[in-house]
Amino acid sequence: MSSVLSTHNLSIGYSKKKNKSIVQSDLNLELKAGELVCLIGQNGCGKSTLLRTLAGLQKPIHGKVLVDSKELANVRIHEKARKLALVLTEKVDIENATVTDIVRMGRQPYCNWWGNLSEADYDIVNDAIEMVHLETKADCYLNELSDGERQRVMIAKALAQDTPLILLDEPTAHLDLPNRVEIMLLLHKLAHRTGKSVLISTHELDMALQAADHIWLMTKIGGIECGVPEDLVLQGHFHEAFQSKSYYFNSANGNFSMNYPMTKKVWVDGDKTRMYWTLRALARAGYMVVEKAEVIIKITPESWIIENEELKSVKELLAKLEELV
Repeated sequence: MSSVLSTHNLSIGYSKKKNKSIVQSDLNLELKAGELVCLIGQNGCGKSTLLRTLAGLQKPIHGKVLVDSKELANVRIHEKARKLALVLTEKVDIENATVTDIVRMGRQPYCNWWGNLSEADYDIVNDAIEMVHLETKADCYLNELSDGERQRVMIAKALAQDTPLILLDEPTAHLDLPNRVEIMLLLHKLAHRTGKSVLISTHELDMALQAADHIWLMTKIGGIECGVPEDLVLQGHFHEAFQSKSYYFNSANGNFSMNYPMTKKVWVDGDKTRMYWTLRALARAGYMVVEKAEVIIKITPESWIIENEELKSVKELLAKLEELV
C-alpha cells in the first residue's frame, strides 16, 4: 500500500514570538491507503495538536508533513482541500440547511467560479449520503437530526470532498454507545471500501482496539508507538502508557480495571464463561484470587459452589463470602 501521509522528524507545539513550547518531537509517522488508524493517548499528550498540524491548521515547530509526497506547507489552500478532509468535534448548526445542502459543501473545491455543481458532482453527493445510510434523511434539516446522524452528515461531507485522506477529531464524542459503535464500524468499512486513509483521534480505547488497522499510541513522556493493536497490547505499550494508581490496563481482555484495595483471599476455579464476571465482582468486593487460599469457589455453568453449598447468583456468592472471610 502506498503512503498517503507521512512525517519526517516532526516536532509539534506552540510558538509565541521567540518562545517555543514543544509537545512532541522527532515524530516519523506513516499512514497508508485503505487503512483506519486511531490516535490514542491520555489528555494533554498532544493528540489534538498533532491532528491540527497534520491538517495544516497549525505550523510544525520542526520537520515536515507530507501528503501524497508533497510537503503540506507548500501546498496551496485549493489543492489542500483536494488532498485532505477534516471533521472536527464541534457541532455544526446551520439554519435551514438540509443534509444534502451540507454534503454538497464537500464539493466546493471542485466547483467552477459560480459554485455550480455538475451532474457528476450530484452523483458523488448522493453516493456519500448513501454510504453513511442517510438517504431517507437527505431532505431533512440538520436541526431535525440526532447527534449520531449529524456526525454521519459531517462524515458524508468529507466523503463528498473525495480526498485520499480524512482526519477526524473525536468523531464519537457526545454520542451514546450504539452510535459510537456505529460510527467506528462505519469508518472502518469506508476506509477498506473506498481505499481512503482515515485517521481518528479518539478516547474510545476499547473500540479502537477492535476497529483500527493500526494504532498510534501517544505518550506524555514523548514519542508515539505505532503498530497493530494486538501487538501493542502484547508488547506492554498500553500498560506503560496508561499507568495509574487508580486503574490499570488489563491485557487479558483489553479493558481498564480499577485498582481496588484487596485484603481478602479466595481461590476460583471452573467454568471459563462465568469466570470473567465472577472475578470482576470479587475484585470490587475486595477479594484477591490466590492459589491454595482457604476459601475455594467452584464455578459451574449454572452456579457457584462454596463448601458444598450451591449458590445461584453473584449476589448470593458475595453474601456467603461475607460470612466466611
